Amino acid sequence: MNVTESFLTAIDSLMANKMRSILTMLGVIIGVAAVIALMAIGNGFSAFVSNEIQSLGTNLVIIVSDTDVSGGYQTLSMSDIDALSDPANTPDVTEVAATVQSTKEIIYQRRNTSATVVGVTSNYFDVYNLSEVSQGNLPTQQDNDTRARVAVLGATIATKLFEDTYPIGEAIKISGTDYRVIGILAEKGGSMSSPDDQIFVPLETAQAYITPLRTRKGEMAVTMLLTTAASEDATDAAIQQITDTLRTRHNVLYAGEDDFQIISQTSLLDTFSTITSALTLFLGAIAGISLLVGGIGIMNIMLVSVTERTREIGIRKAVGALQRDILIQFLIEALVLSLVGGLLGIGLGWLMTVIVAPIMEDAVPVIDLGTIALATSFAAGVGLVFGIYPAWRAARLHPIEALRYE
Repeated sequence: MNVTESFLTAIDSLMANKMRSILTMLGVIIGVAAVIALMAIGNGFSAFVSNEIQSLGTNLVIIVSDTDVSGGYQTLSMSDIDALSDPANTPDVTEVAATVQSTKEIIYQRRNTSATVVGVTSNYFDVYNLSEVSQGNLPTQQDNDTRARVAVLGATIATKLFEDTYPIGEAIKISGTDYRVIGILAEKGGSMSSPDDQIFVPLETAQAYITPLRTRKGEMAVTMLLTTAASEDATDAAIQQITDTLRTRHNVLYAGEDDFQIISQTSLLDTFSTITSALTLFLGAIAGISLLVGGIGIMNIMLVSVTERTREIGIRKAVGALQRDILIQFLIEALVLSLVGGLLGIGLGWLMTVIVAPIMEDAVPVIDLGTIALATSFAAGVGLVFGIYPAWRAARLHPIEALRYE
């Protein structure tokens, strides 16, 4: 008997017990659907995080204080901005922006909310790709120099406070002090620490009235420095120049004693990619457990099938069927069960991602061919592995004993 005949015989056998076959495939269907849906969600989240990081620019370098080394003090100061802005120190750095931030209560008339208030230098919006406004203007260097009490609102905060009121020129209270709204940022969409939920004021205004941080030496401190390298290729050189400059200024003698941390967009992307990839594989492994359960179901039903068809096996052997023929026939039956279940599982998994997609908003689930191939291959592998023992048992039956079986 050739493979085609074995396949047709397997189909006839499965069709003769439709309900039993469907129930047996159910474990594989659910397993494949779970693998595809969970891995699609993981892929979507990974793509979302990558896009968020890449939107900051490929040549962005972020510097923050290492408060563990400094005993809880901020270590970056206003004078560090000047040092890093000096081409003699950092020739491959084109822009240096700085921020301080804290969470404050915001009040407008009878409405109030809590929001992160970020004090920023005037070039922060260009460095961080936030220069697009839906209304009004951004703070200027003059606003920073004069410590003007002006504010730019994220889109979500503006909606919460003003609803249908035109916000430009209105006064809001931050920690009990009035600030005039001069602009509303264009909506950026949901993201990690989204600017839509933040309020921006001039850096020196924030240092004077909102977040008066100081270094251990008593200098006005900043919580974060954002720098841009001249190009993506110059990022590594810029990082080295920043490191050397800050070590000199902070009197750091050994690399292990740095009181600051430098994070590049590339390293941030690599870190998150590693995390999200591990998460995706973890989700897929959990879903794969249900495939193993489905495989056990296939083994169980194939053993039942062998028992039921003992006389048939004996007759086939009596008329010349080889052990190989019996083995192939039952293996094909197990494979058909798992592969058909796999195909139905792919359809169910796709349907699940369609249902989940509106809930996920920006992190839209992504089904790729690799995921489908992996799930299908695993389903076929389950059918093969769990079908071997029943097929081997059927092939090993002695024809005389099989014919005498009642």
